[in-house]
Amino acid sequence: MKKYLFLVMFLSIGLGSLQAQSNLEAGIRFSNQVSLDMTIPVGMAPRLHPTVYFDRFGVGAYFDWMFAISGGPSGLKFYPGLGPEFFFGNSFDFDIAGNFGAEYSFDFPLTLGFDWRPGFRVSNGFAFKSSNWGFMARIRLGKGVKFVKSN
Repeated sequence: MKKYLFLVMFLSIGLGSLQAQSNLEAGIRFSNQVSLDMTIPVGMAPRLHPTVYFDRFGVGAYFDWMFAISGGPSGLKFYPGLGPEFFFGNSFDFDIAGNFGAEYSFDFPLTLGFDWRPGFRVSNGFAFKSSNWGFMARIRLGKGVKFVKSN
């Protein structure tokens, strides 16, 4: 646990030059599984990105670090992330998954995005999965809409 806290602190300090106004958002993710997708602000740039999958009931929670392109549109952001996934059903499966994506927050309360969540299944045999691509549409429930690189 201490290693993870150190990693989070190191990345937070290293990304200190990036500034974002995170938002509480909720919506739907369309992929090979339809799911409920949310974002929960944790700080200025990192956020918790939980998902509830419905086809094979499961829950994922990714910790995303957001980046902007200098001089790019203020609503455009890119993010890598990492987190656990738990799937229930005929058998229980536990995965460690990445979360790589891009999204755009409009001036009105809508965010559209696309991501890829490759993962390693660590229960019931070790296996790599790479087929979890998705398109998201979320409604923002907060005021922050800008994502800019500070000087």
